[in-house]
Amino acid sequence: MNRIQFSYYSSTKKFTSCYKKMFSSLQNSKSLNSFQVLSTETPSNPYPHVTHNETFTIEGISYKLDDQTNVSPSILSKLSRKLHLQPHHPLYILRTQIEQHFPHFSYFNTFNPIVTVQKNFDDLGFPKDHPGRSKTDSYYINKQIMLRTHTSAHQLEVFSKMNTKFLISGDVYRRDEIDSSHYPIFHQMEGAQIFNIQNIEQEISKDKKYLISLNSRKIPLRDNSEVNDDTIISTNNPIQSCHPIEQVNFAIQHLKFSLNSLIKKLFINHDENLKIRWIDAYFPFTCPSWEMEIFFKGKWLEICGCGIVDQNILNKAGQSDKIGWAFGLGLERIAMVLFDIPDIRLFWSHDERFLDQFTDFDDNKIIKFHPFSKFPPCIKDISFWLNDQNFHENNFCEIIRNNAEDLVEDVKLIDDFVHPKTKKRSLCYRINYRSMDRTVTNDEINKIQERVREDIEEKLNVTLR
Repeated sequence: MNRIQFSYYSSTKKFTSCYKKMFSSLQNSKSLNSFQVLSTETPSNPYPHVTHNETFTIEGISYKLDDQTNVSPSILSKLSRKLHLQPHHPLYILRTQIEQHFPHFSYFNTFNPIVTVQKNFDDLGFPKDHPGRSKTDSYYINKQIMLRTHTSAHQLEVFSKMNTKFLISGDVYRRDEIDSSHYPIFHQMEGAQIFNIQNIEQEISKDKKYLISLNSRKIPLRDNSEVNDDTIISTNNPIQSCHPIEQVNFAIQHLKFSLNSLIKKLFINHDENLKIRWIDAYFPFTCPSWEMEIFFKGKWLEICGCGIVDQNILNKAGQSDKIGWAFGLGLERIAMVLFDIPDIRLFWSHDERFLDQFTDFDDNKIIKFHPFSKFPPCIKDISFWLNDQNFHENNFCEIIRNNAEDLVEDVKLIDDFVHPKTKKRSLCYRINYRSMDRTVTNDEINKIQERVREDIEEKLNVTLR
């Protein structure tokens, strides 16, 4: 599908009215109690709220609404959860294990997810027309402020404080499809290490000896893992013109050594015949760049992206005499494999049957999740004609999330039809509603489905069938 920016609301007055309505309904909702943590300047009203001058307040800070605003109450309600900081939570356990692999790094785990567009995109060299900037892909508070889409939003800030090796973890936000492995909020870990370009060989040699000594007893002697890497420096994935090739090669070797040993540490007990492969990739803030994949359940699964840090970032940070690498990985994606967690929504569950499975392991071991009863689904179809070409599936999924929150398990397109005479396009989606901790009723889902139908007709310029 194309990535045309789409505005939910046709006028500022209507836009503000809709947000007032959403925040008002949120205050009366018992299912979003965690939202109370988002404090305001008025103690009597602890929720984000719209004021008469068209602003809303989060954590004591007021933000103006404008036609870029597309963040919803259901998303803002999760800002306070910080799953990666909750002891015994699977994401906390995984974060801790990765940090233990890099004990000589600095750790940053509490950066605010509300950032400027400058930090999230501009400082990292994202082109103005990059699809990640679109309202269909990212959550905006207004034209200048947004919810970070990656932990890389803090990379320049950390480098500017003269840090040379660090890990950043936190919640990141992206508008996405709805299924068992996608959620609009996930947790990412950013890692980076830079070296003095004049002494890189000596610094890397010393660092590798330290890591080998540290991890030799942690990876089993019977290491049957297989690493496939036929990537080469080429015009499609070049080195930066300012970098001497010899120094770049030292940094590349150290990057791949560091990540190969990390992935082996995490996965070797899960699969002693682990297969790893490296493939070329593109990221705006690294060059050359790669993705790392593992072979899992018959297919290759992306684990992380990485590359040589864009020298412009280091120059702006006051570290122009350095060269180094950075990587980013999604904690949920890895945790779902290691813990055998089948549905990404479970990470957000308050159900003790999920949480208690991990609380007795003080040494942060990775243990397998034992499924409890799976409650029956309630399936609803929705069909509509498109009245223009601006339809984007992410906008459609966002409306469903706003109404159903975590009661929606997946959304699938089951029919795409073009009328032979009118040439109008019709779409039919199947929405699978299923709670993770109780049986939903048909009446309950019918009410949600009716709100979904009303919202998509009003906001997406479609005609229901």
